[in-house]
Amino acid sequence: MTDIPLMITYQITSMAIGVSLAAIILLLVRRDHLHGPYAIWWIGAAATVAVLGLFPRLFDVLAAMLGVSYPPVLAIVLGFGLLLVKILTMDVERSRQERLIRRLAQRLAMLEAQAPAKLDPSDSSPPLSSSEPPGAI
Repeated sequence: MTDIPLMITYQITSMAIGVSLAAIILLLVRRDHLHGPYAIWWIGAAATVAVLGLFPRLFDVLAAMLGVSYPPVLAIVLGFGLLLVKILTMDVERSRQERLIRRLAQRLAMLEAQAPAKLDPSDSSPPLSSSEPPGAI
């Protein structure tokens, strides 16, 4: 008899956590603090928590189908695996952005090298010719 209120409390708590997480993620996306592709991961996590909160026996059935005798171990292993995948995708995205920034910096340097040197109006000294070394008078 005491198991029923505990189970209901567990279901309500985990469902509330999932719904709250989903609402926070949607709010962050709406305010442009979190971009769409990144939000997909978090909405998936929130949906998983909400579904498992509503149907906790679903995870027990899934663990039995996969041959795991203690279902919480499956949750830990799946969570750890998803974290590793998330970290890998973040590193791939970061590497892509670093490569893009490096290429942009190289293009900017080439454009600055091609642009004629503009004189500063406050600078009264004549520009150096290309044959004179810097610092030569």
